[in-house]
Amino acid sequence: MLPDLQVADLSRWQFALTAMYHFLFVPLTLGLSMILVITEGAYVMTRKEVWKRITKFWGTLFGINFALGVATGITMEFQFGMNWSYYSQYVGDVFGAPLAIEGLMAFFLEATFVGLMFFGWDKLSRPAHWMVTCLVAIGTNFSALWILIANGWMQFPVGSEFNPDTMRMELTNFMDVMFNPVAQAKFVHTVSAGYVTAAVFVLGISSWYMLKRRHLGLARRSMVVASSFGLLSAFSVVVLGDESGYTLTDNQKMKLAALEAMWETEPAPAPLTLIGIPDQGARETHFEIQAPALLGLIATRSLDREVAGIIPLVEKAEERIRLGILAYGALQRIQANPVDATARAEFDQHKGHLGFALLLKRYVENPATADDDLIRKAAWDTVPSVPMAFFTFRVMAGLGFAMILLFALGFYFINLKRKPPDWFLRVALFAMPLPWIAIQCGWVLAETGRQPWIIDSVLPTFMGVSSLTASQIIITMVGFTLLYGALAVIEVKLMLKAIKAGPGTRIFADPDERLPAAPVAPALDA
Repeated sequence: MLPDLQVADLSRWQFALTAMYHFLFVPLTLGLSMILVITEGAYVMTRKEVWKRITKFWGTLFGINFALGVATGITMEFQFGMNWSYYSQYVGDVFGAPLAIEGLMAFFLEATFVGLMFFGWDKLSRPAHWMVTCLVAIGTNFSALWILIANGWMQFPVGSEFNPDTMRMELTNFMDVMFNPVAQAKFVHTVSAGYVTAAVFVLGISSWYMLKRRHLGLARRSMVVASSFGLLSAFSVVVLGDESGYTLTDNQKMKLAALEAMWETEPAPAPLTLIGIPDQGARETHFEIQAPALLGLIATRSLDREVAGIIPLVEKAEERIRLGILAYGALQRIQANPVDATARAEFDQHKGHLGFALLLKRYVENPATADDDLIRKAAWDTVPSVPMAFFTFRVMAGLGFAMILLFALGFYFINLKRKPPDWFLRVALFAMPLPWIAIQCGWVLAETGRQPWIIDSVLPTFMGVSSLTASQIIITMVGFTLLYGALAVIEVKLMLKAIKAGPGTRIFADPDERLPAAPVAPALDA
Protein backbone atom coordinates (compact mmCIF):
# COMPACT_ATOMS: atom_id res chain seq x y z
CA MET A 1 0.00 0.00 0.00
CA LEU A 2 1.37 3.40 -0.97
CA PRO A 3 1.83 5.99 1.80
CA ASP A 4 -0.77 8.66 2.49
CA LEU A 5 1.23 11.76 1.57
CA GLN A 6 -1.45 14.07 2.95
CA VAL A 7 -1.03 12.54 6.40
CA ALA A 8 2.75 12.92 6.10
CA ASP A 9 2.46 16.58 5.09
CA LEU A 10 -0.02 17.40 7.84
CA SER A 11 2.13 15.63 10.42
CA ARG A 12 5.09 17.69 9.28
CA TRP A 13 3.07 20.91 9.55
CA GLN A 14 1.91 20.00 13.03
CA PHE A 15 5.40 19.22 14.25
CA ALA A 16 6.73 22.40 12.64
CA LEU A 17 4.03 24.40 14.42
CA THR A 18 4.84 22.99 17.85
CA ALA A 19 8.61 23.00 17.34
CA MET A 20 8.79 26.60 16.14
CA TYR A 21 6.46 27.73 18.90
CA HIS A 22 8.55 25.91 21.51
CA PHE A 23 11.65 27.54 20.12
CA LEU A 24 10.27 30.97 20.86
CA PHE A 25 11.04 30.24 24.53
CA VAL A 26 14.17 28.09 24.38
CA PRO A 27 16.70 30.70 23.14
CA LEU A 28 15.51 33.30 25.64
CA THR A 29 15.80 30.76 28.46
CA LEU A 30 19.32 29.84 27.36
CA GLY A 31 20.46 33.44 27.16
CA LEU A 32 18.76 34.78 30.28
CA SER A 33 20.25 31.97 32.37
CA MET A 34 23.73 33.18 31.40
CA ILE A 35 22.86 36.83 31.96
CA LEU A 36 21.67 35.90 35.47
CA VAL A 37 25.04 34.24 36.06
CA ILE A 38 26.78 37.46 35.01
CA THR A 39 24.63 39.86 37.03
CA GLU A 40 24.64 37.72 40.16
CA GLY A 41 28.37 37.23 39.77
CA ALA A 42 28.68 41.02 39.86
CA TYR A 43 26.61 41.01 43.06
CA VAL A 44 28.86 38.39 44.67
CA MET A 45 32.04 40.28 43.77
CA THR A 46 30.88 43.84 44.50
CA ARG A 47 28.32 43.11 47.26
CA LYS A 48 26.26 45.97 45.86
CA GLU A 49 22.55 45.49 46.45
CA VAL A 50 21.75 46.97 43.06
CA TRP A 51 23.09 43.85 41.29
CA LYS A 52 20.93 41.62 43.46
CA ARG A 53 17.86 43.63 42.45
CA ILE A 54 18.88 43.43 38.80
CA THR A 55 19.29 39.66 39.05
CA LYS A 56 15.90 39.25 40.70
CA PHE A 57 14.19 41.38 38.06
CA TRP A 58 15.59 39.49 35.07
CA GLY A 59 15.12 36.26 37.01
CA THR A 60 11.38 36.93 37.16
CA LEU A 61 11.23 37.17 33.37
CA PHE A 62 13.42 34.07 33.10
CA GLY A 63 10.98 32.15 35.33
CA ILE A 64 7.94 33.09 33.24
CA ASN A 65 9.70 32.07 30.05
CA PHE A 66 11.14 28.89 31.59
CA ALA A 67 7.68 27.64 32.59
CA LEU A 68 6.27 28.14 29.11
CA GLY A 69 9.30 26.45 27.55
CA VAL A 70 8.83 23.35 29.68
CA ALA A 71 5.10 23.17 28.95
CA THR A 72 5.54 23.42 25.19
CA GLY A 73 8.50 21.02 25.13
CA ILE A 74 6.54 18.19 26.71
CA THR A 75 3.95 18.40 23.93
CA MET A 76 6.64 17.94 21.30
CA GLU A 77 7.84 14.67 22.79
CA PHE A 78 4.29 13.29 22.82
CA GLN A 79 4.16 13.77 19.06
CA PHE A 80 6.89 11.21 18.41
CA GLY A 81 4.54 8.48 19.56
CA MET A 82 1.35 10.12 18.36
CA ASN A 83 2.25 11.28 14.84
CA TRP A 84 5.56 9.53 14.13
CA SER A 85 5.14 6.04 15.56
CA TYR A 86 6.96 4.21 12.75
CA TYR A 87 9.87 6.60 13.06
CA SER A 88 9.94 6.01 16.83
CA GLN A 89 9.88 2.25 16.33
CA TYR A 90 12.52 2.35 13.58
CA VAL A 91 15.11 4.48 15.39
CA GLY A 92 14.01 4.41 19.03
CA ASP A 93 17.12 2.51 20.14
CA VAL A 94 19.31 5.38 18.95
CA PHE A 95 17.12 8.48 19.12
CA GLY A 96 15.69 7.65 22.53
CA ALA A 97 19.07 7.58 24.29
CA PRO A 98 19.91 11.34 24.16
CA LEU A 99 16.29 12.24 24.90
CA ALA A 100 16.32 10.00 27.98
CA ILE A 101 19.60 11.52 29.17
CA GLU A 102 18.20 15.00 28.62
CA GLY A 103 15.26 14.18 30.85
CA LEU A 104 17.21 12.34 33.54
CA MET A 105 20.22 14.63 33.76
CA ALA A 106 19.62 18.06 32.33
CA PHE A 107 15.93 18.58 33.10
CA PHE A 108 16.20 17.23 36.65
CA LEU A 109 19.26 19.43 37.21
CA GLU A 110 17.23 22.47 36.18
CA ALA A 111 14.14 21.41 38.12
CA THR A 112 16.14 20.70 41.28
CA PHE A 113 17.93 24.01 41.44
CA VAL A 114 15.48 26.45 39.85
CA GLY A 115 13.41 26.49 43.04
CA LEU A 116 16.47 27.21 45.14
CA MET A 117 17.40 29.99 42.74
CA PHE A 118 14.05 31.73 43.21
CA PHE A 119 13.40 31.06 46.90
CA GLY A 120 16.86 30.60 48.38
CA TRP A 121 18.04 34.20 48.51
CA ASP A 122 17.61 34.45 52.29
CA LYS A 123 18.64 30.87 53.01
CA LEU A 124 21.93 30.62 51.13
CA SER A 125 25.12 32.62 51.22
CA ARG A 126 25.93 34.84 48.27
CA PRO A 127 28.47 32.40 46.74
CA ALA A 128 26.19 29.40 47.36
CA HIS A 129 23.23 31.08 45.70
CA TRP A 130 25.38 32.13 42.75
CA MET A 131 26.51 28.52 42.39
CA VAL A 132 22.85 27.46 42.30
CA THR A 133 22.24 29.98 39.50
CA CYS A 134 25.26 28.59 37.64
CA LEU A 135 23.85 25.05 37.96
CA VAL A 136 20.51 26.20 36.53
CA ALA A 137 22.35 27.71 33.58
CA ILE A 138 24.41 24.54 33.12
CA GLY A 139 21.26 22.42 33.19
CA THR A 140 19.57 24.68 30.68
CA ASN A 141 22.51 24.39 28.29
CA PHE A 142 22.75 20.61 28.85
CA SER A 143 19.10 20.32 27.82
CA ALA A 144 19.94 22.01 24.54
CA LEU A 145 23.02 19.80 24.12
CA TRP A 146 21.16 16.49 24.30
CA ILE A 147 18.26 17.66 22.17
CA LEU A 148 20.69 18.84 19.51
CA ILE A 149 22.64 15.59 19.71
CA ALA A 150 19.38 13.80 18.88
CA ASN A 151 18.62 16.25 16.08
CA GLY A 152 22.20 16.11 14.82
CA TRP A 153 21.94 12.34 14.52
CA MET A 154 18.88 12.80 12.31
CA GLN A 155 20.97 15.12 10.13
CA PHE A 156 24.04 12.84 10.08
CA PRO A 157 23.29 9.33 11.44
CA VAL A 158 26.58 8.00 12.82
CA GLY A 159 27.23 5.34 15.46
CA SER A 160 24.36 3.12 14.32
CA GLU A 161 23.39 0.58 11.71
CA PHE A 162 20.33 -1.21 10.40
CA ASN A 163 19.69 -4.72 11.74
CA PRO A 164 17.88 -6.86 9.12
CA ASP A 165 16.65 -9.26 11.80
CA THR A 166 14.89 -6.64 13.95
CA MET A 167 14.17 -4.25 11.03
CA ARG A 168 15.38 -1.35 13.17
CA MET A 169 18.31 1.02 13.47
CA GLU A 170 20.46 0.03 16.44
CA LEU A 171 23.11 1.88 18.42
CA THR A 172 26.67 0.68 17.75
CA ASN A 173 28.81 3.48 19.23
CA PHE A 174 27.32 6.00 21.64
CA MET A 175 30.45 8.15 21.61
CA ASP A 176 30.08 8.63 17.85
CA VAL A 177 26.51 9.80 18.40
CA MET A 178 27.55 12.10 21.22
CA PHE A 179 30.48 13.67 19.36
CA ASN A 180 28.74 13.81 15.99
CA PRO A 181 30.37 16.79 14.21
CA VAL A 182 27.02 18.04 12.93
CA ALA A 183 25.48 17.90 16.42
CA GLN A 184 28.41 19.67 18.06
CA ALA A 185 28.40 22.45 15.44
CA LYS A 186 24.63 22.86 15.80
CA PHE A 187 24.89 23.01 19.59
CA VAL A 188 27.44 25.81 19.84
CA HIS A 189 25.76 27.77 17.03
CA THR A 190 22.27 27.40 18.52
CA VAL A 191 23.34 28.22 22.07
CA SER A 192 25.21 31.32 20.91
CA ALA A 193 22.11 32.42 19.02
CA GLY A 194 20.14 32.03 22.26
CA TYR A 195 22.62 34.28 24.03
CA VAL A 196 22.15 36.90 21.32
CA THR A 197 18.37 36.65 21.70
CA ALA A 198 18.49 37.30 25.43
CA ALA A 199 20.99 40.14 25.00
CA VAL A 200 18.70 41.87 22.48
CA PHE A 201 15.75 41.30 24.84
CA VAL A 202 17.58 42.87 27.78
CA LEU A 203 18.88 45.69 25.58
CA GLY A 204 15.38 46.42 24.29
CA ILE A 205 13.70 46.47 27.71
CA SER A 206 16.52 48.60 29.11
CA SER A 207 16.09 51.01 26.20
CA TRP A 208 12.37 51.30 26.96
CA TYR A 209 13.15 52.19 30.57
CA MET A 210 15.61 54.82 29.40
CA LEU A 211 13.07 56.31 27.02
CA LYS A 212 10.58 56.44 29.90
CA ARG A 213 13.28 57.79 32.25
CA ARG A 214 12.44 55.03 34.72
CA HIS A 215 14.67 52.63 36.67
CA LEU A 216 17.75 54.17 35.12
CA GLY A 217 20.15 52.27 37.35
CA LEU A 218 18.77 48.96 36.16
CA ALA A 219 18.63 50.14 32.55
CA ARG A 220 22.18 51.44 32.43
CA ARG A 221 23.80 48.46 34.15
CA SER A 222 21.70 45.96 32.21
CA MET A 223 22.59 47.67 28.97
CA VAL A 224 26.29 47.40 29.80
CA VAL A 225 25.89 43.65 30.38
CA ALA A 226 23.65 43.11 27.33
CA SER A 227 25.81 45.06 24.87
CA SER A 228 29.07 43.42 26.01
CA PHE A 229 27.69 39.88 26.31
CA GLY A 230 25.65 40.31 23.13
CA LEU A 231 28.57 41.58 21.07
CA LEU A 232 30.74 38.61 22.03
CA SER A 233 27.83 36.22 21.40
CA ALA A 234 26.99 37.76 18.02
CA PHE A 235 30.59 37.38 16.86
CA SER A 236 30.57 33.77 18.05
CA VAL A 237 27.35 33.09 16.13
CA VAL A 238 29.05 34.19 12.90
CA VAL A 239 32.20 32.19 13.61
CA LEU A 240 30.30 29.08 14.70
CA GLY A 241 27.89 29.47 11.81
CA ASP A 242 30.91 29.24 9.54
CA GLU A 243 31.83 26.01 11.32
CA SER A 244 28.30 24.68 10.72
CA GLY A 245 28.71 25.45 7.02
CA TYR A 246 32.02 23.62 6.98
CA THR A 247 30.42 20.47 8.43
CA LEU A 248 27.87 20.49 5.59
CA THR A 249 30.64 20.07 3.01
CA ASP A 250 31.28 16.44 3.86
CA ASN A 251 28.12 15.47 5.73
CA GLN A 252 25.17 17.21 4.04
CA LYS A 253 26.26 18.14 0.56
CA MET A 254 22.76 18.49 -0.87
CA LYS A 255 21.73 20.96 1.83
CA LEU A 256 24.82 23.07 1.14
CA ALA A 257 24.18 23.06 -2.60
CA ALA A 258 20.51 23.97 -2.03
CA LEU A 259 21.15 26.91 0.30
CA GLU A 260 23.60 28.27 -2.27
CA ALA A 261 21.27 27.44 -5.21
CA MET A 262 24.32 25.93 -6.90
CA TRP A 263 23.05 23.69 -9.67
CA GLU A 264 26.37 22.63 -11.19
CA THR A 265 29.69 21.92 -9.54
CA GLU A 266 31.78 25.06 -9.83
CA PRO A 267 35.55 24.99 -10.45
CA ALA A 268 37.49 25.33 -7.21
CA PRO A 269 37.32 27.63 -5.35
CA ALA A 270 33.55 27.99 -5.71
CA PRO A 271 31.97 31.48 -5.65
CA LEU A 272 29.39 32.51 -3.05
CA THR A 273 26.05 33.73 -4.41
CA LEU A 274 25.18 36.90 -2.51
CA ILE A 275 21.76 37.47 -4.05
CA GLY A 276 19.69 35.88 -6.78
CA ILE A 277 16.35 34.28 -7.59
CA PRO A 278 16.49 30.45 -7.63
CA ASP A 279 14.20 28.77 -10.16
CA GLN A 280 13.81 25.13 -9.17
CA GLY A 281 11.68 24.33 -12.21
CA ALA A 282 14.24 25.67 -14.68
CA ARG A 283 17.11 24.46 -12.46
CA GLU A 284 18.97 27.75 -12.59
CA THR A 285 19.40 30.91 -10.53
CA HIS A 286 18.43 34.23 -12.13
CA PHE A 287 20.06 37.63 -11.54
CA GLU A 288 22.73 36.18 -9.28
CA ILE A 289 25.56 38.30 -7.92
CA GLN A 290 28.53 36.27 -6.73
CA ALA A 291 31.59 36.82 -4.59
CA PRO A 292 34.49 34.92 -6.21
CA ALA A 293 36.07 32.05 -4.28
CA LEU A 294 34.24 32.86 -1.03
CA LEU A 295 32.11 29.68 -0.86
CA GLY A 296 35.17 27.54 -1.48
CA LEU A 297 36.99 29.22 1.39
CA ILE A 298 34.01 28.89 3.76
CA ALA A 299 32.91 25.38 2.81
CA THR A 300 36.26 23.67 2.24
CA ARG A 301 38.80 25.97 3.98
CA SER A 302 40.90 25.64 0.85
CA LEU A 303 41.33 26.96 -2.70
CA ASP A 304 41.54 23.61 -4.48
CA ARG A 305 38.52 21.59 -3.29
CA GLU A 306 35.24 21.55 -5.20
CA VAL A 307 31.78 22.08 -3.75
CA ALA A 308 29.33 19.65 -5.37
CA GLY A 309 26.34 21.08 -7.25
CA ILE A 310 22.73 19.91 -7.14
CA ILE A 311 22.60 18.18 -10.54
CA PRO A 312 25.73 16.02 -9.95
CA LEU A 313 24.40 15.13 -6.50
CA VAL A 314 21.11 14.01 -8.05
CA GLU A 315 23.07 11.78 -10.42
CA LYS A 316 24.87 10.31 -7.43
CA ALA A 317 21.52 9.75 -5.72
CA GLU A 318 20.28 7.84 -8.75
CA GLU A 319 23.27 5.52 -8.49
CA ARG A 320 22.58 5.00 -4.80
CA ILE A 321 18.90 4.21 -5.49
CA ARG A 322 19.94 1.45 -7.90
CA LEU A 323 22.33 0.01 -5.31
CA GLY A 324 19.64 0.38 -2.67
CA ILE A 325 17.28 -1.73 -4.76
CA LEU A 326 19.83 -4.55 -4.50
CA ALA A 327 19.92 -4.13 -0.72
CA TYR A 328 16.11 -4.11 -0.58
CA GLY A 329 15.91 -7.32 -2.61
CA ALA A 330 18.47 -9.00 -0.37
CA LEU A 331 16.52 -7.85 2.69
CA GLN A 332 13.36 -9.46 1.34
CA ARG A 333 15.23 -12.74 0.87
CA ILE A 334 16.58 -12.53 4.45
CA GLN A 335 13.06 -12.07 5.77
CA ALA A 336 11.93 -15.12 3.82
CA ASN A 337 14.96 -17.19 4.86
CA PRO A 338 17.00 -15.77 7.80
CA VAL A 339 19.85 -18.25 7.21
CA ASP A 340 20.40 -17.28 3.57
CA ALA A 341 24.14 -16.48 3.68
CA THR A 342 24.24 -15.20 0.10
CA ALA A 343 21.43 -12.71 0.77
CA ARG A 344 23.15 -11.48 3.94
CA ALA A 345 26.44 -11.00 2.12
CA GLU A 346 24.69 -8.99 -0.62
CA PHE A 347 22.80 -6.95 1.95
CA ASP A 348 25.98 -6.16 3.91
CA GLN A 349 27.59 -4.99 0.67
CA HIS A 350 24.81 -2.53 -0.20
CA LYS A 351 23.05 -1.77 3.12
CA GLY A 352 24.37 1.80 3.20
CA HIS A 353 22.13 2.58 0.21
CA LEU A 354 18.91 0.96 1.51
CA GLY A 355 17.35 4.31 2.46
CA PHE A 356 17.60 5.54 -1.13
CA ALA A 357 15.60 2.53 -2.34
CA LEU A 358 12.91 3.41 0.20
CA LEU A 359 12.39 6.72 -1.63
CA LEU A 360 10.70 4.65 -4.35
CA LYS A 361 7.97 3.51 -1.93
CA ARG A 362 6.41 6.90 -2.52
CA TYR A 363 5.51 5.61 -5.99
CA VAL A 364 5.57 1.78 -5.92
CA GLU A 365 5.01 -0.80 -3.22
CA ASN A 366 8.08 -2.81 -4.17
CA PRO A 367 11.14 -0.71 -5.14
CA ALA A 368 12.48 -3.61 -7.20
CA THR A 369 9.65 -3.04 -9.72
CA ALA A 370 10.52 0.63 -10.38
CA ASP A 371 11.52 1.58 -13.91
CA ASP A 372 14.19 4.09 -14.95
CA ASP A 373 11.75 7.01 -15.03
CA LEU A 374 10.64 6.42 -11.44
CA ILE A 375 14.24 6.04 -10.30
CA ARG A 376 15.15 9.39 -11.88
CA LYS A 377 12.06 10.98 -10.34
CA ALA A 378 12.96 9.62 -6.90
CA ALA A 379 16.52 10.91 -7.35
CA TRP A 380 15.19 14.44 -7.88
CA ASP A 381 13.12 14.04 -4.72
CA THR A 382 16.41 14.28 -2.81
CA VAL A 383 16.53 18.01 -3.66
CA PRO A 384 14.86 20.12 -0.94
CA SER A 385 13.09 23.40 -1.63
CA VAL A 386 15.94 25.45 -3.05
CA PRO A 387 14.23 28.88 -2.82
CA MET A 388 13.31 28.29 0.83
CA ALA A 389 16.84 27.19 1.76
CA PHE A 390 18.40 30.02 -0.25
CA PHE A 391 16.34 32.86 1.20
CA THR A 392 16.07 31.66 4.81
CA PHE A 393 19.85 31.38 4.96
CA ARG A 394 20.32 34.94 3.71
CA VAL A 395 17.72 36.38 6.07
CA MET A 396 19.37 34.57 8.98
CA ALA A 397 22.87 35.67 8.01
CA GLY A 398 21.82 39.26 7.29
CA LEU A 399 20.11 39.60 10.66
CA GLY A 400 23.16 38.11 12.35
CA PHE A 401 25.38 40.88 11.01
CA ALA A 402 22.71 43.44 11.95
CA MET A 403 22.90 42.21 15.55
CA ILE A 404 26.65 42.77 15.58
CA LEU A 405 26.11 46.38 14.50
CA LEU A 406 23.38 46.88 17.12
CA PHE A 407 25.55 45.60 19.97
CA ALA A 408 28.60 47.51 18.77
CA LEU A 409 26.60 50.75 18.82
CA GLY A 410 25.15 49.89 22.23
CA PHE A 411 28.61 49.14 23.61
CA TYR A 412 29.95 52.43 22.23
CA PHE A 413 27.10 54.58 23.52
CA ILE A 414 26.71 53.08 26.99
CA ASN A 415 30.42 52.70 27.78
CA LEU A 416 31.92 55.73 26.06
CA LYS A 417 29.08 58.22 25.73
CA ARG A 418 27.24 57.17 28.91
CA LYS A 419 23.89 58.37 27.57
CA PRO A 420 22.70 56.60 24.42
CA PRO A 421 20.77 58.88 22.04
CA ASP A 422 17.02 58.39 21.84
CA TRP A 423 17.20 57.24 18.24
CA PHE A 424 19.40 54.31 19.26
CA LEU A 425 17.10 53.44 22.15
CA ARG A 426 14.17 53.29 19.75
CA VAL A 427 16.11 51.13 17.32
CA ALA A 428 17.09 48.75 20.13
CA LEU A 429 13.46 48.53 21.28
CA PHE A 430 12.05 47.76 17.85
CA ALA A 431 14.91 45.35 17.09
CA MET A 432 13.70 42.92 19.76
CA PRO A 433 11.88 40.54 17.36
CA LEU A 434 14.86 40.26 14.98
CA PRO A 435 16.82 37.47 16.71
CA TRP A 436 13.68 35.34 16.89
CA ILE A 437 13.15 35.81 13.16
CA ALA A 438 16.76 34.81 12.50
CA ILE A 439 16.51 31.73 14.74
CA GLN A 440 13.27 30.54 13.16
CA CYS A 441 14.84 30.96 9.72
CA GLY A 442 17.75 28.85 10.93
CA TRP A 443 15.46 26.03 12.04
CA VAL A 444 13.47 26.17 8.81
CA LEU A 445 16.75 25.88 6.90
CA ALA A 446 17.99 23.01 9.07
CA GLU A 447 14.81 20.95 8.84
CA THR A 448 13.57 21.65 5.32
CA GLY A 449 17.13 21.42 3.98
CA ARG A 450 17.23 17.79 5.18
CA GLN A 451 14.16 16.80 3.20
CA PRO A 452 13.04 14.32 1.91
CA TRP A 453 14.70 12.56 4.85
CA ILE A 454 13.51 12.30 8.41
CA ILE A 455 16.87 10.57 9.00
CA ASP A 456 19.32 11.65 6.35
CA SER A 457 19.91 8.91 3.74
CA VAL A 458 18.24 6.32 6.02
CA LEU A 459 14.47 6.85 6.27
CA PRO A 460 12.27 9.07 4.06
CA THR A 461 9.96 11.42 5.94
CA PHE A 462 6.76 10.04 4.43
CA MET A 463 7.55 6.57 5.86
CA GLY A 464 7.86 7.75 9.47
CA VAL A 465 4.25 8.72 10.16
CA SER A 466 1.62 6.96 12.26
CA SER A 467 -1.50 5.28 10.86
CA LEU A 468 -3.74 8.31 11.32
CA THR A 469 -6.29 10.03 9.17
CA ALA A 470 -5.97 13.58 7.91
CA SER A 471 -9.02 14.65 9.93
CA GLN A 472 -7.48 13.33 13.17
CA ILE A 473 -4.33 15.36 12.60
CA ILE A 474 -6.30 18.48 11.71
CA ILE A 475 -8.32 18.18 14.93
CA THR A 476 -5.20 17.87 17.09
CA MET A 477 -3.49 20.67 15.15
CA VAL A 478 -6.42 22.99 15.84
CA GLY A 479 -6.31 21.94 19.50
CA PHE A 480 -2.59 22.68 19.75
CA THR A 481 -3.07 26.03 18.02
CA LEU A 482 -5.79 27.10 20.45
CA LEU A 483 -3.80 25.90 23.45
CA TYR A 484 -0.62 27.57 22.31
CA GLY A 485 -2.49 30.73 21.43
CA ALA A 486 -3.84 30.90 24.98
CA LEU A 487 -0.37 30.25 26.40
CA ALA A 488 1.05 33.01 24.22
CA VAL A 489 -1.49 35.50 25.57
CA ILE A 490 -0.66 34.47 29.14
CA GLU A 491 3.08 34.72 28.48
CA VAL A 492 2.86 38.18 26.94
CA LYS A 493 0.58 39.53 29.68
CA LEU A 494 2.79 38.20 32.47
CA MET A 495 5.91 39.57 30.79
CA LEU A 496 4.38 43.00 30.21
CA LYS A 497 3.06 43.15 33.76
CA ALA A 498 6.50 42.35 35.18
CA ILE A 499 8.24 44.83 32.88
CA LYS A 500 5.81 47.66 33.59
CA ALA A 501 6.04 47.04 37.32
CA GLY A 502 9.80 47.14 37.13
CA PRO A 503 12.02 46.15 40.03
CA GLY A 504 9.72 47.87 42.53
CA THR A 505 12.45 49.70 44.42
CA ARG A 506 13.88 53.21 44.59
CA ILE A 507 17.38 51.77 44.38
CA PHE A 508 17.28 52.18 40.61
CA ALA A 509 16.53 55.91 40.73
CA ASP A 510 20.15 57.05 40.70
CA PRO A 511 20.36 60.57 42.18
CA ASP A 512 23.15 61.55 39.80
CA GLU A 513 21.03 60.92 36.73
CA ARG A 514 19.02 64.08 36.20
CA LEU A 515 17.84 63.69 32.64
CA PRO A 516 15.55 66.00 30.69
CA ALA A 517 11.88 65.26 30.39
CA ALA A 518 11.14 61.94 28.79
CA PRO A 519 10.11 61.83 25.15
CA VAL A 520 7.08 59.81 24.17
CA ALA A 521 8.15 56.16 24.29
CA PRO A 522 6.41 53.37 22.39
CA ALA A 523 3.77 51.61 24.45
CA LEU A 524 4.55 47.98 25.21
CA ASP A 525 0.89 47.05 25.00
CA ALA A 526 0.32 48.74 21.63
